[in-house]
Amino acid sequence: MKVPPDTHFSTGGKALQGGGDVRLDRVLPPLSVGVEWGLGRTVDALDLLGNPHRKYPTVHVGGTNGKGSVVAVLGSVLGHHGKRVGLYTSPHLCSFRERFQINGVPVSAEELEAAGEEVRSLLHDAGLTFFEAATVLAFHLFARAQVDVALVEVGLGGRLDSTNVISPELVAITNVALDHSEYLGDTLSEIASEKAGIIKRGVPVVTAERDPELLGLFRARAEKLDSPFHAIDPALVIQELEVAPRGNAFTLATSAWGELPLISPLPGAHQAGNVALAVRCLELLPPGLHPDQEAVMEGVADVVWPGRIQIENLPDGVWVFDVAHNVAGVAALAQSLPLLGLPDPVVLLVGIQGDKDWRSMLPPLFGMTREAVLTQPPSVPPERRWHPLEAAGAVDPELNLHILPNFEDALASARSAAGEGSVVVTGSHHTVGDAMNVLGIVPYGAE
Repeated sequence: MKVPPDTHFSTGGKALQGGGDVRLDRVLPPLSVGVEWGLGRTVDALDLLGNPHRKYPTVHVGGTNGKGSVVAVLGSVLGHHGKRVGLYTSPHLCSFRERFQINGVPVSAEELEAAGEEVRSLLHDAGLTFFEAATVLAFHLFARAQVDVALVEVGLGGRLDSTNVISPELVAITNVALDHSEYLGDTLSEIASEKAGIIKRGVPVVTAERDPELLGLFRARAEKLDSPFHAIDPALVIQELEVAPRGNAFTLATSAWGELPLISPLPGAHQAGNVALAVRCLELLPPGLHPDQEAVMEGVADVVWPGRIQIENLPDGVWVFDVAHNVAGVAALAQSLPLLGLPDPVVLLVGIQGDKDWRSMLPPLFGMTREAVLTQPPSVPPERRWHPLEAAGAVDPELNLHILPNFEDALASARSAAGEGSVVVTGSHHTVGDAMNVLGIVPYGAE
């Protein structure tokens, strides 16, 4: 793993600039924004708190893309199974509260501030980074809320991610793609090795990765630790997939419940694959957490996970929000958009972070449309910003391209160009979250 000095990753910048409707200075003390690899500080802080992460069973979900969607599906199903479920995910879109959910609802500002007040001095004295502190806060908050199970999404990598202090009932690894190479390695096998670090001795592990070399790496790690290994191929278990603007409909072959007819509000073939992985995880949970068929079907149908091909019909026209922020995510978006029947013309609004592979991301994005607007999401910290004008010149686009660094001007320009058609907002969590803030869209509705 590469460890660049003085690099801040896991807050996504947003948290340091504002927590939406929560005062961050009332939740967390001033903290380092540097990545300091290792689990020791997190372990020590949790020990001082009485190890709250050991007071409930957990499930650990890693991978490059789709891990948040898998966590959201698991949480919805287990909620329908009658469980009180804690979800810890990152980054957020509009509010820091989104990272800490109970049964799919972000905790209230009052609850988060109260929990933060209880641990503020400890977090400061422990010398934690922002993401380490948020992780400790999540485990404390879930113990405080007396959850029956906590679903934990890896922040970055896996092996040295601060979430890797848990002893889960199950480990899931969605897939491996090139992302965060400056931290995790330049090759897929290097990145996979970091993600394999969440596999625990004797704990079942499930993956939807299909690359034979990477599968072999995960399998070898599991065998070394005597961990039951399960690999699924979504193409073999998903049948009769129909992708529509309101979501997917398909039949899923399962071991526990036979052929399940499922409806999911998350559109796209890639999201059907995430559901398939989540359902396989549910099959392998211990008896106390193992749901019945009704809970699976209802939970899949009711999942809420904003910013993933989220279609909003606003008075000024159709808006689509998708947080695709790497090459694999852009490919999934490009595959899905033509199936959604969006009203023409389709105009892209794109904002990508400077540390992403925008040179590879932009061509397939531009291939979706004849008109695009490149902009600068305001919540991206200055050191991670891209230069839209430089990007436009580097990829030599063959479309009508507008460069508008001012974000609100860019939104207005994209809407004007689309007219009664569709605007697709993508490129990062920042871009989607900032657009939702400007347009008055609350990701989880009236909570």
